[in-house]
Amino acid sequence: MMLWPSIALLSFVTLQRLAELAYAKRNTAALLARGARECAGEHYPFMVAMHAAWLVGLWLLATGRPVDPVWLLLFMVLQGLRLWVLATLKERWTTRIIILPGAPLVTNGPYRFLNHPNYVIVVAEIAVLPLCFGMPLYAAIFSLLNGIILTIRIRAENACLRQTAA
Repeated sequence: MMLWPSIALLSFVTLQRLAELAYAKRNTAALLARGARECAGEHYPFMVAMHAAWLVGLWLLATGRPVDPVWLLLFMVLQGLRLWVLATLKERWTTRIIILPGAPLVTNGPYRFLNHPNYVIVVAEIAVLPLCFGMPLYAAIFSLLNGIILTIRIRAENACLRQTAA
């Protein structure tokens, strides 16, 4: 059993998520300082808990499992798409719903094609990373949980955006 491929992949994802949380925290503080406000934050702790459980569970259950190269390739493509979203939103990317009054919606980059490209990528990541380790049931369970949270979040975000536009 080779541990390093699974540990390398899980380490990459863990470090990426931690870096993104720091980036989001910095962006959130800067947006709030510019007069932005958080909207519909009630679901946020549940979203964080679900993502943390997903990652911790992978560390507990996937360490030492072989990494499927086809699923890994798809996961890496998703990481490129994730970077495209972050590069497009720049300082407006956060993990919370932050509304900056008077700021136009972002309509370039992947936002030309979808209203919520980041959520599409997250949906895919939640499923694909466990599939890299041959864990389809794990992928299905967390995809269901993520779907529930994203349904709440997207409705809340859209309502906040409509309220701001009105």
